[in-house]
Amino acid sequence: MNFRRNGLFASLFLALVCACTTLAQAAPYAAVVMDARSGEILHSRNSNTRLHPASLTKMMTLYIAFEAVRRGEISLDTKVKISAKAAAEPAIKLGLRKGQRIALRYLIRASAVRSSNDAATAIAEAISGSEAEFARRMNRTAKALGMTRTTFKNAHGLTEDGHMSTARDMTILGRRLLYDYPDYYHLFSRRKAETTMTTVRNTNRRLLNAYRGADGIKTGYTRAAGYNLVASAERGHERIIATMFGGRSAASRNSRVAELLDMGFQRAPSQVAVVKPPLPVYSDSLERLAQTVRPSMRPVNASQIAQASSVPADNGEILNAVKQASQTSSPPTAAFATAQADPRSLEMAILASTPTNVRIVRHDLRTGDTSWSINLGQFSTRHEAEKYLLRVALAELQTLEGSERRVVQMQYGFEAVFLELTRQQADLACRRLTIQQIACKASRSPHSG
Repeated sequence: MNFRRNGLFASLFLALVCACTTLAQAAPYAAVVMDARSGEILHSRNSNTRLHPASLTKMMTLYIAFEAVRRGEISLDTKVKISAKAAAEPAIKLGLRKGQRIALRYLIRASAVRSSNDAATAIAEAISGSEAEFARRMNRTAKALGMTRTTFKNAHGLTEDGHMSTARDMTILGRRLLYDYPDYYHLFSRRKAETTMTTVRNTNRRLLNAYRGADGIKTGYTRAAGYNLVASAERGHERIIATMFGGRSAASRNSRVAELLDMGFQRAPSQVAVVKPPLPVYSDSLERLAQTVRPSMRPVNASQIAQASSVPADNGEILNAVKQASQTSSPPTAAFATAQADPRSLEMAILASTPTNVRIVRHDLRTGDTSWSINLGQFSTRHEAEKYLLRVALAELQTLEGSERRVVQMQYGFEAVFLELTRQQADLACRRLTIQQIACKASRSPHSG
């Protein structure tokens, strides 16, 4: 009897010790409730405490992916080659294999719906060349969005020293996904999605199915973080975003987030003006304009180029890109007014917008035979090729000055080409672009002119 009693006491004591240890290791709780329409905070607790975000990180990975597509840096149909690093990421994963090629759109689906770590890393490498460089872009973007206490070290959210965020910052990011990229927001409400490899199911489907009006956004879990969630729901004219860090289980997290959403709908006024945030402005716009994917290189047939039409001038987009490229001084009003009236004066507007503290060294590259061209590769749409040409022109103003931008329709896409170059100009421009990791091919173009 005493043995049984002592054994019982020992078991109870061990259970108590385990419970205390679990409590001591549990991630701190933090929460924010926001009126998404105005950005007003309706409730917060430990909202600025830096904690492990886990897979909430993928909201930023996806934000940058949407941004890169919008800016023409990459397309949804771009075939991404999977690296050994991406393929080796631990679960949750899509099961990507080293050397495999898969369209960006499927990587986005897998990251948004299934929270696949290998897909997130593949997105990062496709856009920035490496996950480390992508993390730097994540941090620049976070700063521009007002996420003041966030530091990213990777694209997937697995625990890493210094990879931290807050409930407030993640709520801001959730709101920006909603308003900055509404055309993609539906991804976060999909219960399942096709990825060519398999059908993936949403990690947040239980809350989506159980809570009226819920339509996103993202779950996250690691041992260090606990169970995290940023959720959004819309009822009538009201939309609430609720964020929670540090849940003990998926069920308790969902229950608490439902309570936070209820609190938001109770506290939010029925009528509030929607204040949509402007798209972020970066301090390194010229560098970002030069960030590009490496399109596939195909030879350009002379007869095909002869049939090509010139790139139409989208003056609004061109002037906007030029203005973004000049950060340290304001562009002269007269130069840009002239460019609006006459697209041929674009080069003059670009040069006029160059900061006064930057010395432009001019070389006489335009003398002699101008029958050379630079091929930047093939794109899936004409618009993507046009935007790529503009961005490269801005990235290499000196050597490409005076050249003609042209889009050539091919059997399977559109070629981006600079024409009317001398051999010296084409060779020098290609060398400089290659240093910037922009693929190009210089060749003679008898059709030019």
